[in-house]
Amino acid sequence: MRRLLTEALKRDPRIEVVGTAPNGRIALQKIPQVNPDLVTLDMEMPDLDGLSTLRELRRTHPKLPVIMFSALTQRGAVSTLDALAAGADDYVTKPVESSDLAACIAQLEAELLPKIHAHCRALTTRVQPAPPTANARTTPPFAGHPRSFDLLCIGTSTGGPNALAELFQKLTAPLPVPVAIVQHMPPMFTKLLADRLNNIPGHLRCHEAADAEPMLPGHAYLAPGGRHLAIKRQLDGTFVTQLTDTPPENSCRPAVDVLFRTAAETNAHILAVVMTGMGSDGLHGARLIAARGGRILVQDEASSVVWGMPGAIAQAGLANTVKPIPELAFEIVRRLGSPHLAPA
Repeated sequence: MRRLLTEALKRDPRIEVVGTAPNGRIALQKIPQVNPDLVTLDMEMPDLDGLSTLRELRRTHPKLPVIMFSALTQRGAVSTLDALAAGADDYVTKPVESSDLAACIAQLEAELLPKIHAHCRALTTRVQPAPPTANARTTPPFAGHPRSFDLLCIGTSTGGPNALAELFQKLTAPLPVPVAIVQHMPPMFTKLLADRLNNIPGHLRCHEAADAEPMLPGHAYLAPGGRHLAIKRQLDGTFVTQLTDTPPENSCRPAVDVLFRTAAETNAHILAVVMTGMGSDGLHGARLIAARGGRILVQDEASSVVWGMPGAIAQAGLANTVKPIPELAFEIVRRLGSPHLAPA
């Protein structure tokens, strides 16, 4: 794996490999010596495994970006979510074992290199949001009026599992609308993430979405890895899920743009939230939501792991609110018409 990784990294002249290590214990010894901008860790290493190495590294280097390598298996999915909860910034799934080394290197190139650049850029770059446009007027303060939104849609990517967990922890009052969530993740990973979110104490229930599933208020439906989550509206005004295998959008399946676009096409009043993530998935769908009278809340740059997706919304002037997660939670509950919120 180290040889494949080194070969992939060597193809980008902007990246310098300053050191390698055969196990976590040696890696911890080397890191202070070479002072890297970013560390990649394999979950499976002799002597000291990736998760143990990460926990020790977070004690000594709390801000150093770390990308984990994990197998695309049930065990690998569990380990990855454990690593993200322990402070890993991102992950990449290992290429499936193959004799085609060129294909394995190409896969690493495509998946890993953009993440390296995004995380390193996040250390030095700060983007200023544009002012809200006419399509994104701030709604008046909550004053006990009936709720004016029909559906809450959330999109996130890099850093999303921890961001979603924090958001769920703040939403301890039942939400009066269904919640649809897209988190960029492969199959198997999303089911485990939904289970973990569902186990967070509170009133918001979460599970991996099935096809043609009636959407209930106070329930969150997480798009399964490898499939798009679309929204359909019934004649009685209720919503149902629709899972599709249409091509990836923005190199993603599930894609936030599919969720946002299909939600907007129902002509319902949509409250959309875009949290930490790389790229700009969700931007086109957010334009449609704003054009049809919906509102868009985004996570601020300081609390985002990568301010790509929320930053794109803010720069386009589509964000009604740009706030850290605890304040986003307050805004969600306020705008949905519930006066209850977990204490900060």
